[in-house]
Amino acid sequence: MRLAFCGNDNASAYNISAGVLRNVCFVDALNLVPHVFLLFITFPILFIGWGSQSSKVQIHHNTWLHFPGHNLRWILTFTLLFMHVCEIAEGIVSDTQMKSRHLHLFLPAIMGFVAATVSIVYYHNIETSNFPKLLLALFLYWIMAFVTKTIKLVRYCQDGVPFSQLRFCITGIMVILYGLLMAVEINVIRVRKYVFFMNPQKVKPPEDLQDLGVRFLQPFVNLLSKATYWWMNTLIISAHKKPVDLKAIGKLPIAMRALTNYVCLKEAYEEQKKKVEDHPNRSPSIWLAMYSAFGRPILLSSTFRYLADLLGFAGPLCISGIVQGFQNTTNNTNTTEKVKDPSNSYLSSEEFLRNVYVLAVLLFLALILQRTFLQASYYVTTETGINLRGALLAMIYNKILRLSTSNLSMGEMTLGQINNLVAIETNQLMWFLFLCPNLWAMPVQDYSTERLKKTNEILKGIKLLKLYAWEHIFCTSVEETRMKELTSLKTFALHTSLSIFMNAAIPIAAVLATFVTYAYTNDKPLQPAQAFASLSLFHILVTPLFLLSTVVRFAVKAIVSVQKLNEFLLSDEIGDDSWRGGDSSVPYESCKKHTGLHTKAINRRQPLRYQLESYEQPKRKHTRPLEIDDVAIKVTNGYFSWGSGLATLSNINIRIPTGQMTMIVGQVGCGKSSLLLAILGEMQTLEGKVHWSNVNEMEPSFEASKSRNRYSVAYAAQKPWLLNATVEENIIFGSPFNKQRYKAVTDACSLQPDIDLLPFGDQTEIGERGINLSGGQRQRICVARALYQNTNIVFLDDPFSALDIHLSDHLMQEGILKFLQEDKRTLVLVTHKLQYLPHADWIIAMKDGMVLREGTLKDIQNKDVELYEHWKTLMNRQDQELEKDMEADQTTLERKTLRRAMYPRESKSQLEDEDEEEEEEEDEDDNMSTVLRLRTKMPWKTCWRYLTSGGFFLLFLMIFSKLLKHSVIVAIDYWLATWTSMDNANEARNTDEDKSTEKAYHVAVFSILSGAGIILCLITSLTVEWMGLTAAKNLHHNLLNKIILGPIRFFDMTPLGLILNRFSADTNIIDQHIPPTLESLTRSTLLCLSAIGMISYATPWFLVALVPLGIAFYFIQKYFRVASKDLQELDDSTQLPLLCHFSETAEGLTTIRAFGHEARFKQRMLELTDTNNIAYLFLSAANRWLEVRTDYLGACIVLTAAVTSITEGPHSGFVGLGLLYALTITNYLNWVVRNLADLEVQMGAVKKVHSFLNMESENYEGYLDPSQVPKDWPQEGEIKIENLCVRYENNLKPVLKHVKAYIKPGQKVGICGRTGSGKSSLSLAFFRMVDIFDGRIVIDGIDISKLPLHTLRSRLSIILQDPILFSGSIRFNLDPECKCTDDRLWEALEIAQLKNMVKSLPGGLDAMVTEGGENFSVGQRQLFCLARAFVRKSSILIMDEATASIDMATENILQKVVMTAFADRTVVTIAHRVSHILDANIILVLSGGFLVECDTASNLLLKEDGLFTTLVKTHK
Repeated sequence: MRLAFCGNDNASAYNISAGVLRNVCFVDALNLVPHVFLLFITFPILFIGWGSQSSKVQIHHNTWLHFPGHNLRWILTFTLLFMHVCEIAEGIVSDTQMKSRHLHLFLPAIMGFVAATVSIVYYHNIETSNFPKLLLALFLYWIMAFVTKTIKLVRYCQDGVPFSQLRFCITGIMVILYGLLMAVEINVIRVRKYVFFMNPQKVKPPEDLQDLGVRFLQPFVNLLSKATYWWMNTLIISAHKKPVDLKAIGKLPIAMRALTNYVCLKEAYEEQKKKVEDHPNRSPSIWLAMYSAFGRPILLSSTFRYLADLLGFAGPLCISGIVQGFQNTTNNTNTTEKVKDPSNSYLSSEEFLRNVYVLAVLLFLALILQRTFLQASYYVTTETGINLRGALLAMIYNKILRLSTSNLSMGEMTLGQINNLVAIETNQLMWFLFLCPNLWAMPVQDYSTERLKKTNEILKGIKLLKLYAWEHIFCTSVEETRMKELTSLKTFALHTSLSIFMNAAIPIAAVLATFVTYAYTNDKPLQPAQAFASLSLFHILVTPLFLLSTVVRFAVKAIVSVQKLNEFLLSDEIGDDSWRGGDSSVPYESCKKHTGLHTKAINRRQPLRYQLESYEQPKRKHTRPLEIDDVAIKVTNGYFSWGSGLATLSNINIRIPTGQMTMIVGQVGCGKSSLLLAILGEMQTLEGKVHWSNVNEMEPSFEASKSRNRYSVAYAAQKPWLLNATVEENIIFGSPFNKQRYKAVTDACSLQPDIDLLPFGDQTEIGERGINLSGGQRQRICVARALYQNTNIVFLDDPFSALDIHLSDHLMQEGILKFLQEDKRTLVLVTHKLQYLPHADWIIAMKDGMVLREGTLKDIQNKDVELYEHWKTLMNRQDQELEKDMEADQTTLERKTLRRAMYPRESKSQLEDEDEEEEEEEDEDDNMSTVLRLRTKMPWKTCWRYLTSGGFFLLFLMIFSKLLKHSVIVAIDYWLATWTSMDNANEARNTDEDKSTEKAYHVAVFSILSGAGIILCLITSLTVEWMGLTAAKNLHHNLLNKIILGPIRFFDMTPLGLILNRFSADTNIIDQHIPPTLESLTRSTLLCLSAIGMISYATPWFLVALVPLGIAFYFIQKYFRVASKDLQELDDSTQLPLLCHFSETAEGLTTIRAFGHEARFKQRMLELTDTNNIAYLFLSAANRWLEVRTDYLGACIVLTAAVTSITEGPHSGFVGLGLLYALTITNYLNWVVRNLADLEVQMGAVKKVHSFLNMESENYEGYLDPSQVPKDWPQEGEIKIENLCVRYENNLKPVLKHVKAYIKPGQKVGICGRTGSGKSSLSLAFFRMVDIFDGRIVIDGIDISKLPLHTLRSRLSIILQDPILFSGSIRFNLDPECKCTDDRLWEALEIAQLKNMVKSLPGGLDAMVTEGGENFSVGQRQLFCLARAFVRKSSILIMDEATASIDMATENILQKVVMTAFADRTVVTIAHRVSHILDANIILVLSGGFLVECDTASNLLLKEDGLFTTLVKTHK
């Protein structure tokens, strides 16, 4: 057929006698002119522009600047492109009905499409290079295009073309579009004044884009890049070459930062507060505050979602049209088509939409648009959710900083509750916005919190549990909680299974009911068009039905979360009456209602901290009564309470002199620490006042006054509190670093030897997530922090409790008397060490919550002789001990433990090792390809381990039922296709009887298949959940038992946080995340495979088109998985510091408030929140990137399937089936990749748990059966040590070498020696806590190496150095095995001087002990530990110096009690103070692992050159 622009079948085509503009062909040709003009003008500019930028990879984003009407221009251009597609399609369809080709019908439209595409590319380049003058070319183009289209429209009107003709409609719409684009261009000229004006407007890019640290470009890129996440390509491709880190994702844009959103939410919440001020019974509504602050984006997201749902109906309608059209074509193959008259070649809209190819293209475009809107809706909700979460976290944190201390100490508000608020409630509200079915039932969370609390206690007290052989009791306790948790998980799993079952079964049941009813109520056979359109509609209904239950569940959870949040925000705060409380009241300045303010509220060039402080002006009450010059603090008539209403401290009248040392002394539990906290404003003031004088006014130098922090107190709490940070950061605590001062402080606190042992010196991270330090080391760091701070006032609460005498003395001389006194700082010191009383300038003696005496030592000597004499006795005793005391043993023991922990950490690295296969691969050359292969490889081995841990039977059942279910579902649809096709083919031929028989046959098979499908849906959903639960149960059980039975060295070497992480985060992933991911992955994969199989069966040609689509899909998933894994790990790794920061703030609240560092901690919280949010935002954007691409691929599959079906399809039923399955692929393709990426990350948890399962346990079995050991063994307490050699691990040197000793029954034995001589190792050898590789210990005739470990440890008794209590009753702490009578427990408490105190508690023996024994003082905790040892009436007691935290008087009594209560038993004392063992029957002196001396003290002292004599002499 010959080509001609106007066609060669119409003689009048080139006739212009009636006028040029009356000729249709000429008018069409005229429409080509603007398009050709634009291409001619812009191509040189574009090529020159691209050529000049060819050296750059991309235009740098800091020049990005949107012109006015940017989004409108993109929307209008896309609409214009769509109209051009319609024009091209209409022209081609019209042309097919002509005798010859009429190029004028579609060529101008094709050129118009090219020109519109070029216009937007051209505009984008001008915009990014900020060169608006070049927009003039576009302005001219829009004018010309508008004029030529208007001429065409006028021509149609003159010819009387009706509105029903499609060409008329298209032309009219295009006139409007060109007119609007012309208006947009005029608006740019009006605003930017780049032409026709004298002074063009200069505009800077947004502040975020001037900051090169901002890499999240979604708010700033053009509309196409926004919709397709094109800007993410750079990150996702680069992730393939090197891992994505925090530097790669940069900072959050200002509008998304926590501070910006906090300001909005806080303002909205304050407005709500004002509304309910007059109604005391009503609380402010967080819901309304959230709606007020974040309502607009939520509405925008809902609009996008609504549009997407509307477009979703295009699928069923187009399928119906295509199948109907295909059926008509098949039925009318013999009828000849009517050829149109070329002079009247117009096509009506109805005729146009009957064309199957047009419907296929429309379906493709509708899918693209629907998916774009859907992803836009998801993105907006995610962004809003993240903004809301950031704002809520800032609100919670501000509240934590103002929380009343009594709330925390009395257990009204636990750390667990605060952690839940941060980790769960805020996420709950964020997820409520997303409406995603990813959250679990609340009871599960409660039980897991309880389980974690118990596990944490076990890990903290593991040494004690092993020594007392109580592992099984505590293990059982955890297992019981775990069973409750699993019961909740089972309920949740059942609900999940049922919702998955309903999701799969409802469409099958609905289809069954609908089609069977139709078959029996309608005489006409079921049409393929109706059948497959209905099926497609049922598939659309699935999501809303599934989401309905989810929405309800989330709504309930969100209501509960808001309720908890409201209770928390309205809980008690510390009083604002303390003017010293620097940031006690921190309101934000109210933000003015100005749209531009929020983005400019934060100055980019200023550090966040200063901006925060400028936002939060603390209300300090500076009206202080002027005191006499030498008093820093004065308390008058003070009555203070911990919130119970009962006064803990009564009638307090004290003064603390300026620049002097005040000591507060008294017995355990008399209220010394409470007094410090009352002065700091942490306690509830019932009566009286605390006056702080303005100490700076006395300082002569203005500079000195400026350098000191005027309102803060350097405070070291009794319980050491460390940050999860480096040693240096813990000491300087936000102050400027001064090398000289830092060295002086570390020397004063004897920290340098400890620092030298750490792997990275003072840059080593310590705290929960870092290296475990001992109590003494932690305490010295806290004291160093207080000394380092440049404050006028220093409070030290019992800083010597965990230090030995030498260290205490060094700290007193160097740190306090020299460092602090030289600085003339006011010091308040709480202590039990009475030997330091002579150094005190002022003494406050306390008893039972009241001040007993106040004054100088001389005043007390004159006024209260009895008290002075009592003190003098204790001081003399302490001085004697100091003289006779040996080397600073406790400290060196701590250092030794630390050195062991730092010993080439081989076991640690082995634990974290990769799988064997990966190790082999790492041996290869570490080139780029190897690294890439490792990063893109799926951890199949770990997956197999997980699947098999659920049991092979369940694994087989899951695989078999899944395959069977999907086969049946395919069979149902296949049968429907066969049924509808055969019904139509046989309609004319068969009799009524044949028809009814055939109908019954089809309905019966269809019903059986549907029934089987429904049953299999239930089986598969239950099987997956059941397998997941079994795997979770087995993995946790194995992990717990492996850890509890692990060697003690494992706990010395592995940070507690690391072990706890396996029980918290990793167990949580295995419990709740892997089963749904696995279910979703298998379902999505099998659906996609069955769909591809079905389409290929219906139209084999589809397989050819599938190859390029498959290749594209492979690369998309490959790149996405790597980036997604990195981003998920970043999200997890940035979440942990945030949660830790919240919990460590709550733990160290008094310290932070005392120092006045609230603003610094808020700044840190905002930074951590923003870091976590940016990681989550990028992860979400990466998910959108994937989904947009897989959705577009899905749309291409639908288009390919439609075109191949129409061209090559066998019959209408299978065309419908192919299209139906193609549509399902669109839904499930992205889930395959996302679930694969999620599973890859989640399998990391299984891998970590497995790394611990490979650890060697202690050998609990013995050669003797427990029944062979006498019940009363050891009865005598005779100990023979024969040639004993001990080491900590096979690869380490021996710590004891060939030790021989004999201890008679009932002897009192002292063990001493220099540091590292092996004393503690010998005590551990009795319990086989260390490796006895040669020699043996025989107790009462039985070699301990032959005994089962549990039997051995349960028959001996030990008192440890660190006081460890567990949450539960006092009875449980003394006797977890519940073997003893109450009388025996009371007797033990009486021996330990605790009987009266316990009797006064509500419940007596059943009184509760909080976590870690926090409701008792450190001294009381130590006494409970002593009582615990007395309860176990063993004939052998080993004492590892355990009186560090006890005051002198109590210790004196205890020493006598131990001698009398254990008169008939063997007592082995590990001596850190030589004076304690001088009365022993026999003394063992160790040196370098050898036993060098063994005799009585008197005999040993006769040897003048003996080691024991030397040890005693060197301290005289």
